[in-house]
Amino acid sequence: MAEEIMPGLFRIIIPLPNSPLKDLNSYVIKSDDRNLIIDTGFNRSICFDAMEKGLHDLNIDLSKTDFMLTHMHSDHTGLVSRLFTETSIVYIGRIDSRVFNENINWNDMLDYALHNGFQLEELIKAAESHPGFKYRPRKIPEFTLLDDGSVIQMGNYRLKCLLTPGHTEGHICLYEEEKQILFSGDHILYDITPHIESWSYEVNSLKNYMSSLDMVRNLPVKLVLPGHRNFFTDLKGRVDELKEHHEMRALEVLDVLGKKTMSAYDIAAQMTWDIDCENWEQFPTAQKWFAVGEAIAHLLYLQSDGQIIRHQGEQTDTYSAV
Repeated sequence: MAEEIMPGLFRIIIPLPNSPLKDLNSYVIKSDDRNLIIDTGFNRSICFDAMEKGLHDLNIDLSKTDFMLTHMHSDHTGLVSRLFTETSIVYIGRIDSRVFNENINWNDMLDYALHNGFQLEELIKAAESHPGFKYRPRKIPEFTLLDDGSVIQMGNYRLKCLLTPGHTEGHICLYEEEKQILFSGDHILYDITPHIESWSYEVNSLKNYMSSLDMVRNLPVKLVLPGHRNFFTDLKGRVDELKEHHEMRALEVLDVLGKKTMSAYDIAAQMTWDIDCENWEQFPTAQKWFAVGEAIAHLLYLQSDGQIIRHQGEQTDTYSAV
């Protein structure tokens, strides 16, 4: 079912079963000439059925429809492979488009995970059960690449691209200056905290994220339309809450470390997580992947601030407080 937000702008809620995110907000801008769909959902039948019904309610002709993908995660991109047509333009940020390169080498990420405490058997399970891998787009369209400052004009909506790295390296928000609307993707969510992880020592995801939050904090915004859950209006207040949350999580990492030297995996095992499991051993393997990635993001943030030291080991890297 499609919900009207304002003239020419609609939301279709796409279910994400077995995900703590619950669902995805897919936004549709409808105009006389063409339409734009912002984010799509997983490449799953249940997602496709919900999208198909919503588009039918709006009488959307896919041959006159373009797509904008705020970032590369499969809950935002997966379904585009079943929706785009020969006449569709599919927009995505230049940086995040790289993940769809057929020649990309995933071994570096797996080696990185091994060096941060994962055991090989568990790592294989994590890769096989990761929803981003299972429900990714199978057919990759020819992308039209976006950069910071690029503009998409659709009907009465002029959408300026804001490069907001953190959740992913190339995450893009869309800002409609005249109407004071921010399509925030997964950069800023209201009911839940966006997941910030690092799977490369070269990318300080959390530091980038904090800077990106500062960049959008003072935008004149009346309505924030996030990638998941509820709309909201207090952009500044939510940015401040998110920054405080990550500062508190960084303090928790330091508290877990104490005077010990530990791997990221062992640190994640002792952190608090909002998941219905009594202990770390009960965590689904995919959730362990997310948790360790988030722990690493906070460790690299603390390292860049001079509060911890990373010790390179032959098999496992470890961390200790200064």
